[in-house]
Amino acid sequence: QVQLVESGGGSVQAGGSLKLSCALSGYTDRINTMAWFRHAPGKEREGVAVIYRDYGTTNYAASVKGRFTISQDSAKDTIYLQILSLTPDDTAMYYCAAEKNAPGPWSAPWVYRYWGQGTQVTVSS
Repeated sequence: QVQLVESGGGSVQAGGSLKLSCALSGYTDRINTMAWFRHAPGKEREGVAVIYRDYGTTNYAASVKGRFTISQDSAKDTIYLQILSLTPDDTAMYYCAAEKNAPGPWSAPWVYRYWGQGTQVTVSS
């Protein structure tokens, strides 16, 4: 089994920053792709960033590029999402997702079998 546990969400004012964490446990060798998604009320789940664990390469949604940074600590089997200059539009539940040899586009939710429970980010103006 693979488990993902997110943390680091909270309520912040616009312009602030947050750093989310996602801890991977269980059969970690099954995972080489980890991503962050967000889901806001009334909107579709959106892939915002991905990291390929073997090489540390990353990719981002155009909507967050420049403000979001995904990173990893391989020793801790943990990935992070640093979010800068938060706006109310960033308000959402943020989920961590994981897969081995993702069979489709990194930003498509259906690609991932493993998901965390999410961490809420709320940004007030």
